[in-house]
Amino acid sequence: MKLRKYTIKMVALGAVLFGASACHDLLDEPKENTSFTEETDYTQTEDMILPLIGAYAEFNSRGWEDFPLMSVRGDDVNAGGLGDQQDFAEMDKFNYNKDFWMYNSTWQNLYADIFDTHSAMEQIELYKEFASNTATADQYIAEAKVLRGWLLLQLSRVWGDVFITTSSDPSDLLVLDVASKDEVMQHLSDQMDEALPYLPALRPNERVDIPGGVTKYTALAIKALANQELKNYQGVADATSQIISSGKFSLEADFYNLFKIPGKLSSENLLELQASDFGQSSGDMVYYEFAALGPQGWSPKVKGADGGWGFYEPSLKWIKFMLDRGEETRLETSVLFTDRGIAEIKKDPKYTSLPAWISNTTPSGDVINDFSRAMFSSGKHYLPSDQLTPGRTRYGSNKNMIVIRYAEILLMHAEALVQGASSSAMTADAAVNTVRARAGLSNLSGVTLEQVMDEKFAELGMEWGIRYSDMVRLDKYDELSYEGRSFSEKLTFLPYPQNQVDLLPNLGAAQK
Repeated sequence: MKLRKYTIKMVALGAVLFGASACHDLLDEPKENTSFTEETDYTQTEDMILPLIGAYAEFNSRGWEDFPLMSVRGDDVNAGGLGDQQDFAEMDKFNYNKDFWMYNSTWQNLYADIFDTHSAMEQIELYKEFASNTATADQYIAEAKVLRGWLLLQLSRVWGDVFITTSSDPSDLLVLDVASKDEVMQHLSDQMDEALPYLPALRPNERVDIPGGVTKYTALAIKALANQELKNYQGVADATSQIISSGKFSLEADFYNLFKIPGKLSSENLLELQASDFGQSSGDMVYYEFAALGPQGWSPKVKGADGGWGFYEPSLKWIKFMLDRGEETRLETSVLFTDRGIAEIKKDPKYTSLPAWISNTTPSGDVINDFSRAMFSSGKHYLPSDQLTPGRTRYGSNKNMIVIRYAEILLMHAEALVQGASSSAMTADAAVNTVRARAGLSNLSGVTLEQVMDEKFAELGMEWGIRYSDMVRLDKYDELSYEGRSFSEKLTFLPYPQNQVDLLPNLGAAQK
C-alpha cells in the first residue's frame, strides 16, 4: 500500500513555526521524518528537532477535502448543491458512495500523517540514545503523540472502527485488526496520559521554540474529546478542569477577528493549522485551501482577490436558529450572505423582516454576489480581502485554521457537569455564560443539557463536525433529519473507501 508523501521544504514550515527571530540553519534542510537513511547521523543530537518539524509540516498541510468531509453532515452545514463534486452533496444527504475519491483521499491523508508521526517518534528515539539531556527527546515524542492523537480521533469519528497503528510501517495495515471506536477513544485517552508529563504547561502561543506547537493543554483537550465520545463525562470534566484552572486561556474579545489574521495564535486557541506567506507578495506559502469553503462569486474590496469554489455553506436551519435567539455577533461573523440567500430566508413568513445588518456586504466591505452552488458561505473560513498580504490573491491565504479553542473547552465542561460530572474549577452556568457574554447575550441560571447543546450549536457551528458528533453521541437523530434529509443510527459512519477494502483484507472483513 502506498501512501502519499509531501515534499515540503523546511524553510517554508520553519518560518511558520519559528518566526524570523528564531531562524537557524536547520530550516534549510529537507524534511527528515519520512524514512530512515544510512546517512543520518543520530549522534548529531542538535538535529533531533528535524523529525518533529517534519511531523508538524505534514499535520499543517491538510488536503482541502479533509475538513469538509469531516464536517458537512451536521445540521449546521450544507454542501454546495451543484458542480463537479455531486457525491459530496449526496454525502451531506446521507447517501454514501464508497467509491467517492474524497473518502479514499481523506483516509490516506490521515493515515499517512499518522505514519509520519510514528516515524518522527522512532527517529527521535534514535537521537535520544546519544542525547546528554533526554528531557527534550521525551517532549518531542510526546508532541508527535498528540498530533497522532488528533488524527486518529478524526479517523474514528468519521469511520468508527479503525486501525490503531504502532509503527511507521504502512504494511502493518495488512495484518492489523480494526479496533472498535470505544477502543480507539480509550487508547487516545491513555496516550494523552502518557504524553502529559513531558509537555510544557504553556499556551501554544507562549512557546518560543515552536510557536503554536502543542502543549500539555492540547493533550488535555484531546483527552477530553476522546472521553466525550466515550460518554465518560467525569473524564471530560477532569481534563477540562485542568485547562480552566490553569488560568492560561481566555476568549478572544473580538469574535469576528478571531477567525481572521488578528486571531492567529490567539490565547483562545489550543490547536490550529498554521499558515504563512512570510509577509512576502510572492514566493513560498504554507496554507490551507480555504477556496473550497468560500463563495464562487464576490466583489472584493481589494480588486483582484480570488473567490472560492462554493462547496460549503451554513444551513438555513442554523441561520434561522440564530435569528430566533437574537444573535448578531456570532451570526454576522459566521455567515456570508448573498441576496439570493436573504430572499430565501424571507420566504418564511416568520422572517420577512430581518435585522438591518444582514447584508451581502461583509463588515470588512467585501460584497458576496449570488452564485449557483450555494446561498451562503462560511464566515469563519473567510479572510477579508483587505487582510490579504499585498500582492497575494489566493482566497484565505495566510489565514490559520483553528482546530480546538477555549470556547469549546468551556462548553464541553458545562455539558459534562449537567451530565452528572463534578468539578470545582467552574460551574456549568459560569462556563456557558462566559461564552454567551462575548456574544452579547444575557446570563442563564441553572443551565440544562438542552441549553448547553444550543450554546454549542450557536458557538461552534461550521467547525470540524462538532455538531454532527454531538447529535450522534446524544442519539438526537431527528435533528439531523432536516430540510428533506432522513438520518438513522446506521448512517453514523461512512463506509470504508473501496480502494482500501480492496487493499486491506481485515478492513473488508470488518465491513461485513
